[in-house]
Amino acid sequence: MSGPTAMALGPFAFEAIGFGYEGVQRKVQTPWADVAVVQSLNQQQWTGPTTEEVTINGVLFPAQFGGQTSLDGIIAAAMSGTPLMLVSGDAVLGMVHGTFTIQSVDEDKSYFTNTGTPRKNSYSITLKRYSQSAAGGGLFSPILNLFG
Repeated sequence: MSGPTAMALGPFAFEAIGFGYEGVQRKVQTPWADVAVVQSLNQQQWTGPTTEEVTINGVLFPAQFGGQTSLDGIIAAAMSGTPLMLVSGDAVLGMVHGTFTIQSVDEDKSYFTNTGTPRKNSYSITLKRYSQSAAGGGLFSPILNLFG
């Protein structure tokens, strides 16, 4: 490791130097359905959460600080369809965000050395919350998910 770990996606640690990140965006969708009512405004009924997406943006400087191996590992996990646990913080104040699937990885490599190594690689990783409840969650899954 090159520095303190601020976040990890499975075994891949985002560090202060090397494989770092600049920002994290989160999008949670919790739709409400309109229910028609006679002589009144439509009522709304909550249908429950549908998706949670997280996007991690960062810049690597592989020639100077490394980090490309970790990004390549995340791409390999995406190509193999492996869900990974997302965790942020440290050992004392850490937060487990849950299991996510890798939806996409975008890279923008530039400023190449004479050996073809990029000096700069801007990247974006898009994750989507992984839920096993649809594949046989059972009666108590919604209740248990409140505590997980």
